[in-house]
Amino acid sequence: MLLKPAGSLRPAAYRSYLNDTGHLVANIGGLLVQRGTRALLIDTGLGPHSVPARPEAPADLVGATGPPGRRAEPADDARRHGAAAHGGSLPGNLARLGPGPEGIEVVAFTRLHLDQLGWASVRPPVFTRATFVVPAGAWDGPVPELPPALRRRLRRVVPGEEVFPGVRALALPGHTGFTITSRGERLLAFGGALHSPVQVRHPEWSLLPDADPRGATARRRRLIAELQRADTLGFGSYFADVVFGRVRLAAEGLHWHPE
Repeated sequence: MLLKPAGSLRPAAYRSYLNDTGHLVANIGGLLVQRGTRALLIDTGLGPHSVPARPEAPADLVGATGPPGRRAEPADDARRHGAAAHGGSLPGNLARLGPGPEGIEVVAFTRLHLDQLGWASVRPPVFTRATFVVPAGAWDGPVPELPPALRRRLRRVVPGEEVFPGVRALALPGHTGFTITSRGERLLAFGGALHSPVQVRHPEWSLLPDADPRGATARRRRLIAELQRADTLGFGSYFADVVFGRVRLAAEGLHWHPE
């Protein structure tokens, strides 16, 4: 995915993060967690969609809906706000890694946006055996993004609740994160609570417009403090080709150290 950075970012300071068209390059997909023969997937990506960039579109990716009278699709998020997005590879990647979509027991969502719900909203269903884990209170009514056959398999969870062996929900700014613990280490999957490694050093910078900039900055700082724990490896699903890493302190400040 190619994101158009919001105006709060300072181009001279983050130019190295942009491609030659001025976009931030981002990843969009999921995280596979396996315990023996069992498998959980965190987020399902954009789905089978490919959307070209619209240079004239606003510089954000917030609050997209579909055209009147039609259910919103994952591609609408990108199409409406000028991001180039390319999906389609998740089922094949899962098959190559072993379980395949049909072997996923639990699908957990970090947030209920269309670029996390993508493959869970296709028809016919891809995840035929999965229970779908969503944050309690996220949906107060019907769930239009999911096929009717899958709505019966929703499980609402609260922070701290175990959703899969060794995997617990964690409250994050505007999201539900998940911690995966094993052998004294933990992985913190934080979804889109941070969109780029540049925000580790500059949590006051936003890639998307914030309704409450001061509050959003404070929440990002709390997440970064969690990622500074010595036992914690982070997974940033939007972090292009450096999705796994740790927050380290260097002379110039905090930074994302890929692993």
